[in-house]
Amino acid sequence: MTADASTQITELTTDDHACLTFGEAEELFDLTAAFVRDGLAAGLEVMWLSDVSPGQAVAELARRGIVAGPAVAAGQMTAAGCEGRLLSGQTFSAEAAVRWLTGQLEWSRRQGFPGVRIAVDMSWALRPVTGIEQLPQFEQGVATALAGSTASLLCQYDRDRFDPVTLASVAGFHTRSVAAATYHSDAVLRICRQYAPPGVRIAGEIDYQAEQPLALALAEAVRLDGDIVVNMEGLAFIDARCTLMITDAARTMAGSRVVTLRCRPEVAAGFVRLDVADLDGVRLETVR
Repeated sequence: MTADASTQITELTTDDHACLTFGEAEELFDLTAAFVRDGLAAGLEVMWLSDVSPGQAVAELARRGIVAGPAVAAGQMTAAGCEGRLLSGQTFSAEAAVRWLTGQLEWSRRQGFPGVRIAVDMSWALRPVTGIEQLPQFEQGVATALAGSTASLLCQYDRDRFDPVTLASVAGFHTRSVAAATYHSDAVLRICRQYAPPGVRIAGEIDYQAEQPLALALAEAVRLDGDIVVNMEGLAFIDARCTLMITDAARTMAGSRVVTLRCRPEVAAGFVRLDVADLDGVRLETVR
């Protein structure tokens, strides 16, 4: 199987065994939220296995406009840890983990779900766990279990914490390779697509030198369907030129759909001077 590095999280479908690489918690939550959102909308059973508590998982989804509480109460969605599923204490067995997965797929089918989506944060594999050398065997077993099924599994690897050898050893067992569409990324600035809710996320410090990738990100956001969010919660500085570019993009969409500009007070000040809040369909949200 050949991994497709151009796959977007919104393109995943049944029978997909995808490898998601991420670089920060906000990126992981964003991509996971989109995966969960699309699964719930399709009526699938959804599982999110991670170190995040069930309450925090629901809160992270709600922060992105996804109301998951009713799905959790109805048994359509589960947010839980890997203990008792992929792990037994500090011991990992690929055979036992695949057996659990196979059983879960069967249980979902008996419950009448048309399919199941499972997101797994693989950070547990960074702990001192016995049997971790079986990780490639596990990924191979997952591929076999999913073949011909109506299930998809999203394995999530932190690209900064997992070594390249480990990532390379599991890559070949995945049918798809997923990452956020990134327009610019360095030690000072990151501009990438946001998936839940749709839009653009900008973090760090931005000035005229990043005009080209910012223009590309905004142009692609304009082409998205529905309302969008320009998430600048992680932005500490923006110059007047980039503030104007974002304002012009918002003005282009104003009236036909809602554009939310979410940022810190010091960044919001620049948009206030441009009377952005007076534009029909534009919301300026200040966060701290």
